[in-house]
This record gives sequence, C-alpha cells and structure tokens, in this order.
Amino acid sequence: MEKGKSNKKFWDRYARLYDAEVLRFSRSAYAEMYRLMSRILTKEMDVLELATGTGLIAVNVAGAVRSIEATDFSPKMIETAKKKTVPQNVHFSVEDATTLSFDDNSFDTVVISNALHIMPDPELVLENIKRVLKPNGLLIAPNFSHGHLQKSSWNLSAFILKVIGFETYSKWTPEEYALFIEKNGFQVGKWQVFKAAFPLVYLEARKG
Repeated sequence: MEKGKSNKKFWDRYARLYDAEVLRFSRSAYAEMYRLMSRILTKEMDVLELATGTGLIAVNVAGAVRSIEATDFSPKMIETAKKKTVPQNVHFSVEDATTLSFDDNSFDTVVISNALHIMPDPELVLENIKRVLKPNGLLIAPNFSHGHLQKSSWNLSAFILKVIGFETYSKWTPEEYALFIEKNGFQVGKWQVFKAAFPLVYLEARKG
C-alpha cells in the first residue's frame, strides 16, 4: 500500500470518534494549546490549519483571528467538522498537505498539530507550508514526541496502532523535533512540553 494511504483510511473510519478520544486523553493539553495560540494570534491574521481533523483547534481559536481555512486530507474528517456549529470565519476544505492548492504567501500563520510524525514526507509538508506562508509568517506546530519513551513500550504501542491501520513515520525527542523544524527553514522561537496521551511539544517558529 502506498505510504500514507493506510493512515487516510484510518482517519476516515475514526472521524466520528475523534473529538471524544482527543478530549479523553489530552483535554488539558489542548486547553493549554488554545490559550497559547490565542496569545500570539491576532485579529489581522489569516490562518491555514493543516490536519484539522474535526476542527477542534480551528473552532477554539477562531475568535482570535480574521479567518481560518481548516483543512484535512480525510474527507470524512471534514464532513464531520462541517456538521458542527462553527464561527463564520472558519471554512473547512479537503487538502493534501504535500500538494497545497493555495497561492504563495497567502497566510499569516499556519497551524499543524500532532500530524508531522504521521506523515510519510514531513519535509515536503514543511516546504509547502513555507511556500504559502507570508515572509516572516508564523508556524505553530505542536506535535507528539515519542523519541525519549522506553523502546519496549513504544514498540508495542506502535505495533498495535499499525495493526488497526495507523502508522507513525517519524519519532523525535522534543529537542530533535525543534531541530528538525529549524533544519527545514524555520526559526524556532519557543517550545515546551505538555503532558498528554503522549508527551506533546508545543512549538512556535517563524519562516526563515
């Protein structure tokens, strides 16, 4: 099976359970992310969110920005998101993060949360993000961190996830993740680790 296709099928199947599962394991971490994002976002910003899932982040930070284009490669996730009552400045659409359809320098901010590690080509995703970001544009890229977990426990979790159709392609420690973002053309301004289902690195960076 082509890389990434199994994950797409997983998310299509998982769409109706997504909100409940995220909030069950990571509610406090997501609440802190909303707070930190709202602190740095402004009413003058047009925002692109990649891998929005069912729009949890988009809905919760919409009041801080001018507009949000919230995208996901899973049609079922976007279908589920559109059934919600959402702010008028949020628009949902299906997009592949490796082949974004938007013009160069279109957005003030790009948000991609807990997704780069499950994408087969995260470098290509970051290239697309750089292209659509305005000069000095803001990248907000929280991501689960697995690289420092005990190998035996993580291997078991990864095996179980792969059996049900979910695959992780990258495994970073928090420090490795920040360095990865920097090596791909961004200047990391801050990062910190939250407790969630897995340790979650909240990271902000600027287009280099």
